[in-house]
Amino acid sequence: MADARMIPLADVLSVTTDILLSRSHMDGLYALLGHMTGQDVFTHQLPSVADACKPALIQQHPFLADLTPPAEADTPDLMAWLVEAERAHGEEISVTPLETWMRRDPIEDAADMVGADKVWLPGA
Repeated sequence: MADARMIPLADVLSVTTDILLSRSHMDGLYALLGHMTGQDVFTHQLPSVADACKPALIQQHPFLADLTPPAEADTPDLMAWLVEAERAHGEEISVTPLETWMRRDPIEDAADMVGADKVWLPGA
């Protein structure tokens, strides 16, 4: 698996706070989760993969556990909070991939979400 990589703090906070703060929007989230898992992550997999990565991110950087934006903040307030967080912790942090990740097939994940009897698979 890949080595540690510097990742924008805003991308990491998008996972640990459950609020999309990444300046590159969904691309940042896909890049972070892909780096951590070593595989491409499909849209329907984002919630479960982010849930799997969140504890590892907090373990790697314990300050993330307490780094939460103000409740009910609007977009300008969220961005101001993010800038302050970056000043305190850096604009990028080192992120190491998950050691125990087992590759997940996106088609199988989709079938599990809706029930295998409701998904058409070629040749099935």
